Amino acid sequence: MTERKKPELLAPAKNLVILKTSIRYGADAVYLGGEAYGLRANADNFSREEMIEAVRYAHERGVKIYITANIFAHNGDIDGVREYFRELDREVRPDAVLIADPGIFAIAKEELHDIELHVSTQANNTNYMSARFWYEQGAKRIVTARELSLREIQELREKIPADMDIETFIHGAMCISYSGRCLLSNYFTGRDANRGECTHPCRWKYALMEETRPGQYFPVEENERGTYIMNSKDLCMIDHVPELLSSGIDSLKIEGRMKTALYVAAVVRTYRKAIDDCFASEEKYKENLPLYDKEIRSCTYRDFTTGFFFGKPSDEDQIYDNNTYHSGSIYLGTIESVDENGYHHLMQKNKFSVGETIRIMKPDMNDREVKVLEILDEDGNPMESASHASQHILVRLSEAAEPMDLISRQEEEV
Repeated sequence: MTERKKPELLAPAKNLVILKTSIRYGADAVYLGGEAYGLRANADNFSREEMIEAVRYAHERGVKIYITANIFAHNGDIDGVREYFRELDREVRPDAVLIADPGIFAIAKEELHDIELHVSTQANNTNYMSARFWYEQGAKRIVTARELSLREIQELREKIPADMDIETFIHGAMCISYSGRCLLSNYFTGRDANRGECTHPCRWKYALMEETRPGQYFPVEENERGTYIMNSKDLCMIDHVPELLSSGIDSLKIEGRMKTALYVAAVVRTYRKAIDDCFASEEKYKENLPLYDKEIRSCTYRDFTTGFFFGKPSDEDQIYDNNTYHSGSIYLGTIESVDENGYHHLMQKNKFSVGETIRIMKPDMNDREVKVLEILDEDGNPMESASHASQHILVRLSEAAEPMDLISRQEEEV
């Protein structure tokens, strides 16, 4: 196994803090969106200056940056897209741009130089003939549709050019619509999912109303389990890394440009270790499976499924009774710096108190359980607890953390 090329681990980022988290916890590449033309309009997203900083920071550490521009454009978008690509080409210089719309792809070919073009999963990349078509247009990589099985991906690898990459989602939220092309959000709210404004109506609870009895709502039931008929479990392939590594996939992609730093750190470091262990020896990987399964749940998550990888999903891959998450841990903050007096500077994200035991999350999973000895506000005044979100605080711990370490508190046994 060590003779083969190790696949890239590709992580999401909605802002600079999470980008740096992705890199610290093991990502080989990070994908992000600018302030327009991507499919996550509600993420923080990156300004031009932040994209420039992201590329600089990543490249200094040998990590690649991919920028999403995968909306399905309307006529009014065309001139803006062209200027945006000129800006990316002149000033930002990412490693690749992800595109779904053929017209946008044509503009990218004209305006982007020495920047790879990747074809988004939104383009319905379900067969090798489509992949060949995009290759002939100049695409370096396709992101496979989530509806493909591992067997289909292996056949794809065999029948497309050797220098064309395959990128595949291996973890994260699943969309009810084919390759993510959904009209529900636009229909219900006027916010177009295909232009980055999805309101996730597949997670809502639904009822029926008979037209002659307005105001009388009847539950939509599925085998008496509830009413969330479109609500999927989350994709998770941590138990199947050997199959992923033998499939011919070049880039293993984690979904989550709306997710927290804790989610990104927990998921990225778990797949990082699983991939590295499996390349070292499959026996080592198998021995550590209980650890991966525990750590992949040390964040907020839904129940898991393997999606389409081993065939059509079953009825058990839906969650009919609720749309809530499990909470393995609570994100308390990211260490920004440690001063000469041993105080850890951070922006607090959730409440914690003096005397509490919390966890320092390490990229290698050798976490530290430490006690909170002291909390000061930014003016140096002592506090019994940090209870106000986004408050800058100074914390003294029983054991020192490092800058960019995350701190968290376990919420449930995982």
